[in-house]
Amino acid sequence: MESKRKLLNHFLAALAYRTQKALRDAPPDFGSFRAQQGVRTPAELVRHMTSVLGYARTAFIGGRYWPDPLESLDEEVERFHEMLGLLAQHLRNGDPLLEEMTEERLLQGPFSDAMTHAGQLALLRRLAGAPVPPENFIVAEIQPDRLGPDQPEPASPDKVWPEAPPGWKG
Repeated sequence: MESKRKLLNHFLAALAYRTQKALRDAPPDFGSFRAQQGVRTPAELVRHMTSVLGYARTAFIGGRYWPDPLESLDEEVERFHEMLGLLAQHLRNGDPLLEEMTEERLLQGPFSDAMTHAGQLALLRRLAGAPVPPENFIVAEIQPDRLGPDQPEPASPDKVWPEAPPGWKG
């Protein structure tokens, strides 16, 4: 079970990295960007990511988790990273899971849901006219203890980006 927990912790670190990659150098008004009616804004999306991870945390502590909206994208991002840290601590401590929850179910449910939304943030960046530069994630500097917003720059950014916005310099 320890190896499963280590892998899940690494997954959370990859989620932190990919989320920050999607948010790095975003336009100042990106948090309120709405692609169209009925589509979550980036701030709403990050709050939802925190919510699904908070749900995952209830598998360790019980109860319910439903976060209220915060004033800004920056505040939502801070709370998201705090939740990553709390979850990682439960994994590192070997805290037992409640009821029918397993490590596999955490991965296939809330953890994967949150990673899907990190991809949606990157898509929203493109729709907002500020696409995220590509990179080789296999060599990204992802560390299981680095769960906060201060993520490293890409270790292997793509040298060729055919759909780069005009004026982009890699």
